Amino acid sequence: MNSKAVVRHALGAGRWFPAQVDELRRAVEGSLDAARVPAIAQPLLGGIAPHAGYQYSGPIAGYTFRALRDNAVTHGQPRTAVILGFGHRVSFEGVALLDGDLFATPLGQTPLDGEAREALCAAGGRIVVDARPHLGEHSAENQIPFVQTALPEARLVLALLGDHEPETIRQLTDGLAALARRQRIVVIASTDLLHDPDYDTVRACDAITLDQIVALDAPGLARAWSPAHQVCCGIAPVLAMLRFASQMGCRQGVRLCARNSGDDFPESRGEWVVGYGAVVFPTA
Repeated sequence: MNSKAVVRHALGAGRWFPAQVDELRRAVEGSLDAARVPAIAQPLLGGIAPHAGYQYSGPIAGYTFRALRDNAVTHGQPRTAVILGFGHRVSFEGVALLDGDLFATPLGQTPLDGEAREALCAAGGRIVVDARPHLGEHSAENQIPFVQTALPEARLVLALLGDHEPETIRQLTDGLAALARRQRIVVIASTDLLHDPDYDTVRACDAITLDQIVALDAPGLARAWSPAHQVCCGIAPVLAMLRFASQMGCRQGVRLCARNSGDDFPESRGEWVVGYGAVVFPTA
């Protein structure tokens, strides 16, 4: 790589996940090693993983990436991991792809797949290269150390969805399907689940949400979501994942794990409880 390569850096290191390489490696590898997942014979199209601080969501993300890592042993490493995040604070239309040549976390540098980025942009005018929404946004970035560890040969595409309009979802998933016919990819949709003070409300709502996700029920999930009742804190990536999985022949997802912050931090019950889930999507 020449000296003029554009390197993007993880801005959340030290906040969302450890900034020290040894500590981060222990956190990620520990989550992967602790996860117990079923053997899945079919190639995996991708999965859903949470994006909160690693002390809360890292063990659940470990299930998704353990399944992807184990699956790659049988079916080969994907050439590209496409991470679908969204803007927590910045509102915009369409899909913003991160530019650059490399992405750096404390674990090292991973190539950004420029060819795949261009192929996705060709799928429609709502998909553009724009780094601005990515600045300080953790939803996609928090998945990268897990990709670097579980899928070390994979290049990266980072996509933030600014809306969940049907045309945005259609263009993106059509682009992903076309890319998947050219090369082996996995798609990781970044989302947390319900945020609410009441522990029992979060458990009950998340159970319904995960049932809809496993059933690929994108219309039902979209109807359940509203700005005041965000059953997914990241509904757009999930809707895109479900449509892509359906297009690629998936009939049903595999639920691997579901927990919430109230399970591991009971003191949060009655104040602020956040749900997390891990799901993967096999081909038919």
